[in-house]
Amino acid sequence: MTVIPEDSRFETDPEQLLPELPGLPGGWTVDVPDPGDREDVARLTVLLRAHEKEGRGWAGAAEEDVLVEVSERGLRTRSNVVVRDADRVPRAWGSVHDRAGGRMLLLHVVERGLPDSVARACSDVLVEWAVGQAREVGAARGLEVQQIDTGAFEGDERQARWLREAGFEKVRTWWQMNRPVQPEESTLVPDPAGWERAEKGVRFRLVRRAGSGMPNEDDLRDVHDVLEEAFLDHFNSWEETFEEFLYRLREDPGHRWDHWWLAETVDGSEPRAVGALVGTVSESSNGPDGSYVSYIGVREAARGRGVAKGLLHTIIADAAARDRDRVGLEVDADSSTGADGLYGSLGWRTKYVTESWHRDVPVD
Repeated sequence: MTVIPEDSRFETDPEQLLPELPGLPGGWTVDVPDPGDREDVARLTVLLRAHEKEGRGWAGAAEEDVLVEVSERGLRTRSNVVVRDADRVPRAWGSVHDRAGGRMLLLHVVERGLPDSVARACSDVLVEWAVGQAREVGAARGLEVQQIDTGAFEGDERQARWLREAGFEKVRTWWQMNRPVQPEESTLVPDPAGWERAEKGVRFRLVRRAGSGMPNEDDLRDVHDVLEEAFLDHFNSWEETFEEFLYRLREDPGHRWDHWWLAETVDGSEPRAVGALVGTVSESSNGPDGSYVSYIGVREAARGRGVAKGLLHTIIADAAARDRDRVGLEVDADSSTGADGLYGSLGWRTKYVTESWHRDVPVD
């Protein structure tokens, strides 16, 4: 039996949000996935991989990615629903994530190959359930409006049509970029663990470790504070507490503490954190692993001192030293910051494109 955390803001019983299931074939039902049932997890993985392959041309999801959504640890900030056929096989899956105050993410996956009318009915069930969960979360947070933030691969007309007809609006485009890494780039910086650009008065280093081996909390708070400030005016930025930030990033299957870097100015009376990069591992089952830039941010006062470029050189050199063959990241294609120019100049190229779709739900 799955244990739901007491501090969950979600309605745990799908039937409370879905009293009727119009359009579904006879015998089809809705309930929650069972993370302890390997067949359930395997089936959801198949659904997600097929969704990825149809949308961008290849699949990358693994069972670890599904467990982030459905495991008991994940259910502290998430809730799930599945649509099952008469044989209890999952044919559609929805997952919502209480991401930050005012922002709730939605993963919306419907089996490819279902008849159009059945697939659309499954989509309607997932959306209606998500809208109900948005009201629950918004009410628990004391909000008047709760945003649902979901996505689609560019060119996935089925997904886009369903979202548009369900009241979502496409609000942003994102370039998913990749950069090849060569072994000789391990010398791109003197030492990825720590180095200094003296002419700029900036030092780059990994977050420190405490005696227990865990990261130094002051350093982690510096990372959080830098990123909160750096993204303050960025698209769809919502305040996230330090505890929420740490919990969410540690859920990532690719999380590693030795992939967190700080940049500090060292030309003042004492070092000051002005930049941060949080990296992860992109594991591969049929080749070298890669690194991924989950977050990179620079405080406004320190821009123009080569901080972002230094952090990017650091993760590239680190990836090369670990025999990885690539570094990936995501770029806001509609941003006016010019970040895409920096990434392009350092060798990143767009591999595929995704879209953000939003719907604002009034909270009763």
